[in-house]
Amino acid sequence: MESVLLCKDVEKYYGNRSNLAKALDGVSFEVGRGEFVAIMGASGSGKTTLLNCISTIDRASAGHIYVNGVDITTFSGKQLSAFRRDQLGFVFQDANLLDTLTGYENIALALTIMGEDPKEIDTKVHGIAQTLSIADVLDHYPHQMSGGQKQRMAAARAMVKKPQLILADEPTGALDSKSARALLESLSMLNEELSATILMVTHDAFAASYCGRVTFIKDGKLFTELRRGTSDRKAFFERIIETVAFMGGE
Repeated sequence: MESVLLCKDVEKYYGNRSNLAKALDGVSFEVGRGEFVAIMGASGSGKTTLLNCISTIDRASAGHIYVNGVDITTFSGKQLSAFRRDQLGFVFQDANLLDTLTGYENIALALTIMGEDPKEIDTKVHGIAQTLSIADVLDHYPHQMSGGQKQRMAAARAMVKKPQLILADEPTGALDSKSARALLESLSMLNEELSATILMVTHDAFAASYCGRVTFIKDGKLFTELRRGTSDRKAFFERIIETVAFMGGE
């Protein structure tokens, strides 16, 4: 399988020599093209720090992170901005939609920044909205949408530019169970039908059960990994719960 993301011996330190905290301790793992992978761990385990380093929101203290074979840890400020714009899509716990723009305009903005032709933008926005069942709220402002609709709108915004990698940070954390299920089914569908490569950080075993692989992190180190294989989602969920309990986690 072709590699989209490769982390090699990634370390992250905070503080100074007299009071040094190691948030990541030699983390190495790979995500192949078209995979839907979850990173799980208790609060303070380092999972969000790892996502921040991959997204270039934060810089790794040591080690290397490759996206499509390019070492992004060597990038300058301008290179980082272009990398985030062109190759990454983001889905956060809070949808982070712009309140003064309609759903259509929120999705189209990413393409406008990239200089896409207006006719292409219209086709792509309506296409992804139809895929995620939000075409009927494209003309609504965020305050007129439900939490689930806003998150699916955020997923559409992330996917419309066809990024190399979608990073999802606790995307179901602020949703009720019905909306969470709808979003996870949407992400799963993007992965299966559009071959989107998705890396999701979550503490929720239910959310992780939608993935094909779950990597567990504890005290800044990779602890173990589960692959769904031919298991149905319920059986995979039970395996995840067992692993979390074995780790003594949340």
